[in-house]
Amino acid sequence: MEAPTAAPILLFSYGTLQDRQVQLANFGRELIGRADALPGYTQTMVAIDDPHVVTTSGKTHHPIVEPASNPHDEVTGTVFEITARELAAADEYEVSDYRRIAVTLKSGAQAWVYVRA
Repeated sequence: MEAPTAAPILLFSYGTLQDRQVQLANFGRELIGRADALPGYTQTMVAIDDPHVVTTSGKTHHPIVEPASNPHDEVTGTVFEITARELAAADEYEVSDYRRIAVTLKSGAQAWVYVRA
């Protein structure tokens, strides 16, 4: 009898977690994902003060999302299938300006995403 497989962990990224060098530094592999969107959110930028994160991403400002006043707004990005260990690594990478929440993407998939804390 086969052991039941755990449901895949989905992570939606609209920012630096889509970058190959960030994925290699945090997960040790390049992630494979598919395009999707986060409805009801809008994207701005936030200054990053953590020198390790700036070195990893090569950027001093990263995108950040928050609920939009217009429910028709959406943020495009990529949804990745990751492991629990990779999700913990993503939590370590994200600075305190972000918090992780569960959302329903435009495709109907349930995923984690980092939003403004």
